Amino acid sequence: MTARVRVPASSSNLGSGFDCVGVAIDRWLVASVTLGGTGISIRRRGTLSAVRARADQDLFTRGFRAACAAGGASPTGASIEAASDIPVGCGLGSSAAAIVAGALLADAVLGLGLSRVQILEIGTTIEGHPDNVAPAIYGGAVLSVHTRTGLVSSSLRVAPAIELLIAVPPFPNDTKAARAALPHTLSHADAVVAASRAAALVQGLATGDGALLAAALDDVLHVPFRRGGIRGYDAVVAAAKQAGAHGATLSGAGSAILAIAPRERAAAVGTALLDAWRSAGVTAELIRCTQPVSGAVVSEISQTIHPVATELS
Repeated sequence: MTARVRVPASSSNLGSGFDCVGVAIDRWLVASVTLGGTGISIRRRGTLSAVRARADQDLFTRGFRAACAAGGASPTGASIEAASDIPVGCGLGSSAAAIVAGALLADAVLGLGLSRVQILEIGTTIEGHPDNVAPAIYGGAVLSVHTRTGLVSSSLRVAPAIELLIAVPPFPNDTKAARAALPHTLSHADAVVAASRAAALVQGLATGDGALLAAALDDVLHVPFRRGGIRGYDAVVAAAKQAGAHGATLSGAGSAILAIAPRERAAAVGTALLDAWRSAGVTAELIRCTQPVSGAVVSEISQTIHPVATELS
């Protein structure tokens, strides 16, 4: 039996939405699984060709096996083929996409009957935070919050008057090192600023309010401790603002940089992002997010299509 899944990239944090806000991006991972044999084998193409993990440690495998465990299924042999145009290690959710793909493939091919909330829980347990996992599953912009009874995710409105632009350099960032750079504690005053700017992010995205977005993209929780590890960061952010962006920040932990701009200034901001990095000796790729991107879609052997965007509040 065979199943196929298509999962989008994602940009997380968006400044002050640290570990809880993400948005699906128009770059894709496509994977299929066929049951049989012993163990799990993985054939990678596209940007995944750079991944050197052993099959038993690969994120596809971890997602697949975690879904089997959640659905009460015994581990089974499987062959996974995967291709992706999501840059790896650049803050665009390549890890979350692989985990979600593995879990959804197991659910589909084994008939586990897992809900998307369960897939979210599986992905978050492996990834450590839901900010990339949720948009990979549901699409669009998503807020995810840990509660006493589990994760709660809600779709966020993104005003049509704004556009997200992401400049992706040809070098990755070490995500583990970026997280290790974060302080263990912050002052109460900084926590108050962080809370207000996270609220500004949600309202700024919904309304396109430039002042709110400028505040939201000026993060105090993680960017100040990570920016020094990204060559050219300050110059690229400054160029985006000068060209008319409301602000710019890291996409996830970087190395990519995300800007939010009025739609009428988006082309100029995109050019400024690339020019600033070119001045630093870096040739970057520009991704323009001109419209909402859907979440993961699974095709089973019966060719039944399961859109994954119906369980958000």
